[in-house]
Amino acid sequence: MAAKPNLLLIPGLVCDAAVWRHQCAHLSEIAEIIVPPVAQGDGIADMARIVLDAAPDEFALAGFSMGGYIALEVLRQAPERISRLCLLDTSMRADTQAKAEWRRQAIAACESGDFAKVIDGMMPILLHPDQQSGPLPSFVREMAGRVGAEVFARRHRAIGSRQDSRDLIRAANFPVRSICGREDGMSTIVEHVEIAELAPRGRFSIIEQCGHMTILEQPQAATTLLRDWLLYEA
Repeated sequence: MAAKPNLLLIPGLVCDAAVWRHQCAHLSEIAEIIVPPVAQGDGIADMARIVLDAAPDEFALAGFSMGGYIALEVLRQAPERISRLCLLDTSMRADTQAKAEWRRQAIAACESGDFAKVIDGMMPILLHPDQQSGPLPSFVREMAGRVGAEVFARRHRAIGSRQDSRDLIRAANFPVRSICGREDGMSTIVEHVEIAELAPRGRFSIIEQCGHMTILEQPQAATTLLRDWLLYEA
């Protein structure tokens, strides 16, 4: 029997490994799953090196939100080790001025002791309106609490330092999947279509009735798309 492929799953800005709970539970029979630590590092390059230090020699790589930025930097540093790439609810472009200013305000609020208010203010952006009254807001708040204000602010600074990665995607000669929620409030469908169109072997998938946190809001759909990318994307 052939060995299962290695699969690295990188979490997002307000997330720890729990954000991948459904994928870890339902993809483990077809892949050896690793959720690498991304709590340390003063920049995206540092975070990518931490991921690579925890990774096997070759792996499939999926990054959600901030995890997509880190995944692209992993691609920059070690393209020969990646067998396929999936980018969920993210972007390959650098921050716009508006988003950079939002990050500066969030960092300042954290430093002033208003971390909980920052997370509360993000909830309408992170989750689809249909999810606002269900169990997910509490789950996300608890997960963000485990991340904490210091790591959250450090991650914001790191994200702001990232480079435009379009040239990396153009040169990526392996299966690349981009996935986005229809009502994602943090990234756009246009950005994900662009990823798929620039990648030589790219493909775009959209998840309906879903906000930014696809892997939590519509876990069955997200996991099914990841399974398809892992097993059948050529």
